[in-house]
Parts: sequence; C-alpha cells; structure tokens
Amino acid sequence: MLTIHAAHEVRHVWDGDPEPIEGGAVAVQGIRVAGVGPLAELERRFPGARVRRWPGVLGPAHIHQAPLPDAPSPRERVHAVLKLGAVAVLAEHAGSPELRAAAERNDVVVLARARPTAIIQNGRADLAVFDEAGACVATVCAGRLVHRRR
Repeated sequence: MLTIHAAHEVRHVWDGDPEPIEGGAVAVQGIRVAGVGPLAELERRFPGARVRRWPGVLGPAHIHQAPLPDAPSPRERVHAVLKLGAVAVLAEHAGSPELRAAAERNDVVVLARARPTAIIQNGRADLAVFDEAGACVATVCAGRLVHRRR
C-alpha cells in the first residue's frame, strides 16, 4: 500500500538543505521513496494513497552513533533507537550476535561508519519526524512505521 507521510516541513537532508518544503510530504511504496514534494502534488500523483499527517519536521532518519540505550533485551535496545528517530547503528555499538540479530529483524542497518543521510527518489524509505523541541514524533524504517509518539 502506498502511504504519504506529510508534515509541516520536509527536509531532504538535515544540514544545509537549501529548500525545505513547507507543507511537504514523502510518498512511500513498499520500502522505497516514491516521491517527495508538496502534499497537494503527491495526493494528485498518488490518488487513493493513505495519508499520515505528522506535526513537526520530516526528514531522513538518523544513524545512532553511540552505544545502544540500556534495556532488558536486545529487541528493546533496538526499539529504543527507533524511538529516537534512528534506523541505523554503528557496528562498534552492535557487536553482539543478539544485538545484530535484533537489528536485522527490525530492518535496522548496521554500518561500519557513519555516512550522510538523505531522502532520495527510489531510495530506502527511512524517515523521522521531530517536533519543535527535537523529540521524535514518528520513525519509518524501510517503509514501515515502527514508532509513533502517542
């Protein structure tokens, strides 16, 4: 099912985005970005798509570059990262087989080193929405909504 994630503002990248899209949206088909632009434009391009509206700024999900938060199980440690708006972790912080397996089951990417993140056409749909205080409102990992603040 195609889903359009809309927010007050959409950023292709977090640092130096020359043109954030006010009233923007990202269309997601499966695990890929199907389109980025103003909400009205994406609703025309993708009639019948489910629209999820989020308060705040939508941009690429982060890479968690610190040790994973403490929690009773590897699955809960990975979920704690998703709640922060991150869908990737550094290998140096996910060294145990249990943590790597929990990351894989949740489509969280384990990276050898940090890299820039961006929302790009046909790229993997890894998105995060943050409110004005910087708290994560929602996280989309490989096209799947994995966290939303209630």
